[in-house]
Amino acid sequence: MNLQWYDWVGMGGTVLVVAAFFLLQAGRLHGNRLTYQLMNLCGAGGILVSLWGSFNISVFLLEATWVAISAYGIVRSFKQPPAPRG
Repeated sequence: MNLQWYDWVGMGGTVLVVAAFFLLQAGRLHGNRLTYQLMNLCGAGGILVSLWGSFNISVFLLEATWVAISAYGIVRSFKQPPAPRG
């Protein structure tokens, strides 16, 4: 197997997306927090980069949407007032 740089970036992106989902399901992350959104944004971005080697329209549409939704979540998290501590 001859992996290129973009393959490694894509695998790293896949690990980030799956890890974010696992941590969400395990109750270690919250879906509306910046860490979760950044993991998804960077992961989906990495998967998009992997398409440099072999383009796939279905994967492109899925990951581009994933990036857009993650970016929306990040912007939204900065606009919300901080949660009260207590």
